[in-house]
Amino acid sequence: GKKLGYTFNHRNLHNVSLGQGQEVVAEQALDLAAKEGHWVILQNIHLVAKWLSSLEKRLEQHSQGSHRDFRVFLSAEPAPCPESHIIPQGILENSIKVTSEAPAGMHANLHKALDNFSQDTLEMCSQEKEFRSILFALCYFHAVVAERRKFGPQGWNRPYPFSTGDLTISVNVLYNYLQASSKVPYDDLRYLVGEIMYGGHITDDWDRRLCKTYLEEFIKPEMLEGELCLAPGFPLPGNMDYNGYHQYIDDALPPESPYLYGLHPNAEIGFLTQRSERLLRTVLELQPRDSSTGQGAVGTQEEMVQALLEEMLEKLTDEFNMAELLAKVEERTPYAVVALQECERMNALTAEMRRSLAELELGLKGELTMTSDMEALQNSLFLGTVPESWVKRSYPSTASLGSWFADLLARISELEAWTRDFSLPSTLWLGGFFNPQSILTAIMQTTARKNKWPLDKMTLQCDVTKKSREDFASAPREGAYVHGLFMEGACWDAQAGTITEARLKELTPAMPVVFIKAIPDDKQDSQGLYPCPLYKTRQRGPTYVWTFNLKTKEKPSKWVLAGVALLLQI
Repeated sequence: GKKLGYTFNHRNLHNVSLGQGQEVVAEQALDLAAKEGHWVILQNIHLVAKWLSSLEKRLEQHSQGSHRDFRVFLSAEPAPCPESHIIPQGILENSIKVTSEAPAGMHANLHKALDNFSQDTLEMCSQEKEFRSILFALCYFHAVVAERRKFGPQGWNRPYPFSTGDLTISVNVLYNYLQASSKVPYDDLRYLVGEIMYGGHITDDWDRRLCKTYLEEFIKPEMLEGELCLAPGFPLPGNMDYNGYHQYIDDALPPESPYLYGLHPNAEIGFLTQRSERLLRTVLELQPRDSSTGQGAVGTQEEMVQALLEEMLEKLTDEFNMAELLAKVEERTPYAVVALQECERMNALTAEMRRSLAELELGLKGELTMTSDMEALQNSLFLGTVPESWVKRSYPSTASLGSWFADLLARISELEAWTRDFSLPSTLWLGGFFNPQSILTAIMQTTARKNKWPLDKMTLQCDVTKKSREDFASAPREGAYVHGLFMEGACWDAQAGTITEARLKELTPAMPVVFIKAIPDDKQDSQGLYPCPLYKTRQRGPTYVWTFNLKTKEKPSKWVLAGVALLLQI
């Protein structure tokens, strides 16, 4: 712009940062620039989603009859997922698109974080040694939280738009604090960076704990004594100049690996596997569906769907007779209520499956007109994904259709066994519930009624046994035995009875049977325990169920950074 004579001083370059009623200012700038041949920069258009259709129309009007030198530059943050794409297609099609790709890998991220500063920055604070050490630690922290996103849910439960702005503001806060105080206020700095600057983006409590733990590991008094390692084999550097820090990163930073983030190498296997599965799913969706292609093909799409549909209808059992079950219940204990609720939910799901499959069968025979819903169901069956109408009535699952259906039949048989006499099974399959929280709450309610304890002053205690499901013949007098849990990020050492390092290539080892009982809050022991979140699937995030305290000999912070969690399904 400067070379061609477009500057703010010449009043032919207009820069509008959108948000908070700036739409009118932007429209005026566009009208003036189209007439006079000026340049307009509209920043952060993702913040004004509702106005974008008006912008599209205005740009369309100005595309004809406006000054030949008129140019518009738009900037937006990338959308975290396809559902968040809000920029109209018309604007995208008529634009030259330039993307600023975030650097890949820890090495490039750390260099980029340091590039936001200069030798002058390092020299501006009176407490130079402290300022430089904490600044470098903040750069490493920024690189870690930004790059950890690639590990998916094991990295962060939700993707967050951490930006260089968070880092530069954090360093400004650091400068102001050190100038005003002779002592380094570690707690204040950790709080401001972890809860406000970076924490402002974070919406998940477990992610907040992770962010806080990183800062507790990176910003502490030991950093000034040369005793702090930011990663295994990467000590915090001493007092250096700006170029010295860049050189130190090149010389001392270990090769890219999950260890740099506090994760186990299995995390990389997991995320590369998921990436490959997504790629293969896309290839599958692109293949022709109208006829059988090549030798050995099974048949047309209709024939394959017809065969699958008949098999599913044949295997689906009858719905639970709720009137009969209610008559069978002698006393409506919390456990009986949970069983009845689960049967009702299962009925709603199987009824929808039976209805939609029967409807599609008639459509394929030509007895009914094919609707868009029937076509969507047919495509899902062909591609091996769970149809949308079933997902709405179902439980969270990442399985393909075949595994999902086998799992559904196992859940039905488990419910049938339980509702024969409504006595609690010897071990509960926690993953087999639509709502696992309900059975865990029922354990607390039962104990509270028996001992006349207040329910809001109770918690669940989790003891991992050394036995498997087959070793239990009957349910315990209090609480329940639970099977079907898996651990991600570490594994359980049954002999020592503690969490231990995961074995390579064992991504989600099964847990032994867990004994869960309710105890009063004040009896809870918190020493040597890691509060481990339990999720329904590997997607984590919104599938959170409960928190179980597991014994550990290591510091709990190690498991926080490793993203250790219990899962009900894998």
